[in-house]
Amino acid sequence: MKYTQLGRSGLSVSRLCLGTMNFGWTAEEPESHAIMDSALDHGINFFDTANVYGFGENKGRTEEVIGNWFAKGGRRRERTVLATKLYAPMGDWPNEGKLSALNIRRALDASLKRLRTDYVDLYQFHHIDRATPWEEIWQAMEVAVAQGKVLYVGSSNFAGWHIAQAQAVAARRNFTGLVSEQSLYNLMARTVELEVLPSAQFHGVGILPWSPLQGGLLGGVLRKAREGKRRLEGRAKEALQKHRDRIERYEALADELGHQPGDVALAWLLHQPAVTAPIIGPRTSAQLDAAVHAADVTLDAKTLSRLDDIFPGHKPAPEDYAW
Repeated sequence: MKYTQLGRSGLSVSRLCLGTMNFGWTAEEPESHAIMDSALDHGINFFDTANVYGFGENKGRTEEVIGNWFAKGGRRRERTVLATKLYAPMGDWPNEGKLSALNIRRALDASLKRLRTDYVDLYQFHHIDRATPWEEIWQAMEVAVAQGKVLYVGSSNFAGWHIAQAQAVAARRNFTGLVSEQSLYNLMARTVELEVLPSAQFHGVGILPWSPLQGGLLGGVLRKAREGKRRLEGRAKEALQKHRDRIERYEALADELGHQPGDVALAWLLHQPAVTAPIIGPRTSAQLDAAVHAADVTLDAKTLSRLDDIFPGHKPAPEDYAW
């Protein structure tokens, strides 16, 4: 496994990040523990979760699964760069969601309890809170850092100007500010190239792409359908029908390269200058084992150009639409 620094920070993380959204419901606890053990064996030291994972009545369940895994010992916690998030409401009472100083304090303490640890390496804002001033948010995070409960701060689903705004206020307070941003980014979803990526690069913020395979459409969906390994329904079926021609060309290119389509999609992200680590979300150990190969795939300039031809991207704004 290869490693890099998270944004402009000194924190070393693996080029692939283990997403845990499936843990505790799509993947039962024993399988989830096996996936995390396998991730460490592969050299993946970067794990991402959120307080809301588990969803519905089971919000917080994923963090509990991870906490139980840490409790097994074996230096599991010490070997893991742990990232979690807050924003979504964890209850129906006021101040149980978003980014008020009160919720930051309560949500962080609740996550630490479920995770069975006394600190998180990366605490992330799951969404922009337009109602809370940055002065309040950063003051609450400064307290958490001073208490040793948080080491670094990141964002998710921010616009480019949100990153700039956050960093400007943090700089006035002599605070580090954001070191990472989680965004929807893959070959089929490249809107962030307009402004989010340029802002992140300027401010030294590492990009952590979520849904790197666009819900499986970039993971060899046509091949799996032919082999009877996957049956598409609903939105996934509609998306495939809409983009079938491009996906056919893409899978043919992957075959020509001798790589699995999912490996090509992940490798493409790893070739993008702003990207620190795509977030992979396996439901089984076999899916994890298949994904780790992407870190060793090298795409030459000609291949990258062909991928751009199949899935056109964006230039940074305003050059994308103006002179």
